[in-house]
Amino acid sequence: MPDHNYVTRADAQGSVNISEDVIAIIASEAVRSVDGVGGFATSLGGEIADRLSKKASGRGVKVSFEENAVLLDVFLLVQYGTVITDVARAVQEVVVSTVEAITGLQVERVNVTVCGVQFEKVK
Repeated sequence: MPDHNYVTRADAQGSVNISEDVIAIIASEAVRSVDGVGGFATSLGGEIADRLSKKASGRGVKVSFEENAVLLDVFLLVQYGTVITDVARAVQEVVVSTVEAITGLQVERVNVTVCGVQFEKVK
């Protein structure tokens, strides 16, 4: 069984453990909603990763935990012709709001690394 990291939220009724894989999938789906994102940069290549299952789609997102906070690193491709800093800022904002809303966890930081540019495909 693979080793997974979990963050635990405890309250009076018990505790909830949330896997880093779950947080990565939530973040990756949020990233996909941002205009100007061309895909994820992974060792497989952005286009291949986009064709894989939803679980694999989290591979362009690295999750780590620091005390009760979530730290995320997003590796992506931007579409040619977009303003990279605008896309990166939008990714940061949507990832923070989505992960916090769905998990109830505090997102401490979202680091965005733009690994390449995706050009429009010729039909």
